[in-house]
Amino acid sequence: GRRQIQQKMEEARRTRDLALERMEKAARRFKQEVIWGGSTQTAHILSLTMVELAEKLKEGSLSPESVLYSYMGKVKALEVTREVNCVVDFIHGCEDQLQKLKKQKEKGLLYGIPVSIKDHINCKGHVSSGGMVKFLGQVKEEDSVVVQVLKSQGAIPFVKTNIPQTMINYDCSNLIFGQTLNPLNHQKSPGGSSGGEGALIAGGGSILGIGSDVAGSIRLPSSFCGLCGLKPTGNRISTSPSACSDRTFVLAVAGMLGPMARDVDSLALCMKALLCEEMFRLDPTLPPLPFDEQVYTSSKPLRIGYYEGDGYFQPSPSMKRAVQQTRKLLQDAGHTLVPFAPPKIDYVVDELFTRGIFSDGAAHMVDCFKGDIVDPNLKSQYNTYRLPALVKKILAIILKPIVSVWTFQLSAKNLWDQHGAVEVYRTEFIAKWRKLRLDVILCPALGPAFNHGYAGKLFAATSYTNLYNVLNFPAGVVPVSTVTRADEEELKHYRGHYGDPWDQRLKEAVEGAVGLPVAVQCVALPWQEELCLRFMKEVETLAH
Repeated sequence: GRRQIQQKMEEARRTRDLALERMEKAARRFKQEVIWGGSTQTAHILSLTMVELAEKLKEGSLSPESVLYSYMGKVKALEVTREVNCVVDFIHGCEDQLQKLKKQKEKGLLYGIPVSIKDHINCKGHVSSGGMVKFLGQVKEEDSVVVQVLKSQGAIPFVKTNIPQTMINYDCSNLIFGQTLNPLNHQKSPGGSSGGEGALIAGGGSILGIGSDVAGSIRLPSSFCGLCGLKPTGNRISTSPSACSDRTFVLAVAGMLGPMARDVDSLALCMKALLCEEMFRLDPTLPPLPFDEQVYTSSKPLRIGYYEGDGYFQPSPSMKRAVQQTRKLLQDAGHTLVPFAPPKIDYVVDELFTRGIFSDGAAHMVDCFKGDIVDPNLKSQYNTYRLPALVKKILAIILKPIVSVWTFQLSAKNLWDQHGAVEVYRTEFIAKWRKLRLDVILCPALGPAFNHGYAGKLFAATSYTNLYNVLNFPAGVVPVSTVTRADEEELKHYRGHYGDPWDQRLKEAVEGAVGLPVAVQCVALPWQEELCLRFMKEVETLAH
């Protein structure tokens, strides 16, 4: 059985390699068939921001072909994929999409923009593996709604990117396609679960990517790779039809799709393009809320709540400094900063989030591994999930609150109570927000990038991001600084809140990161993505 699994993995890798060869040949063929400006023209195209690129494509000074094949060439010829192993498939239909673009009467907002897509998001004619053998060979018959809308706006999805096995880990490794590396430092993880997106965009191989986020899976790779990323409110962007790997666990926590890019304006342009009549037509379960440009471009001073630590995991020195420096920049720019502390954060992480993401005690996820081999980076998590119920209960008593999920019993009543508890907490959180008359919140983003192998041992360190999945608030990250030698020196004295093995692991995870990016997180109330992005833009402008 193990040999059969390995044969399927090898076949998937061969298919991936053939797809990348096809992509390389397509890029080479284009350069041979047209009058090409060589490396100078490629460098010019790759140097443009997405907004600049969109403008040049729309006015006709650049062609969609030249842009697409420049990025194709970058993915292969300049060895982003060879160096960091981030692409798992070439979306060969992108060349047909190019021809269709020429026939469109109107140029959409993303006309000619190449877009990379996270592995589990369905693309017609391709597999959504979830990093698992059981899903290999299941070729999708239609594009997901988000891919259809991207195409209707003129975008060209051209590659699919790597993820961790099951996507319930914020590293980026699976036994089919291997470990993705951080392009800024190969000893570091790119984060996850949208780690392939993070690595590809940070390495210059894509200008816009679509990821997904259940515990920080857009925000963590954005933080680790020095990118901007937005987790919208659940159901602001369609997740239909669900990719196979979305069903590997039962959720009482909101998961959603969102954009990743090099700057905030790119995120805003993507959201503006997605929040259109076509998306609301294809998925009528969405609230028909178009992008509010007036909110995004507003210059009204903001009342900003902030916190430097959440009281659950002590921030690394660079995380704390990033918030402190950003707070001062915002104050000096005329905004009002108000101290804020998330209520009952231990309860949120140990009860609402952990039990919410594994509402069935992780039983369904364990079942998914039948006929598969567990990735080493996931083994510590997997081994705890599959323990007998009695052993889980005994260990939960000893180790509570770290593993309170182990005692959770699957029942309709428990799931009902879980949803009710989340609503009560959300009401309490919003009441505190309203009492302080806040517009937005500034808080840490987990970082800097972890050393390989630590993400699977520090699931609870996602407290800074998973809080806003529980609350279902829009949240984004923006890089504002880099790790200094002073940060690294201060890290030597890091003990954490409890001085326990998990705190020690966090210290080890972030060691050796001088020069790597450090981000902050920006948060708004539900359905206020435009305000969240406006705040992110303000932070980006002041920091850079």
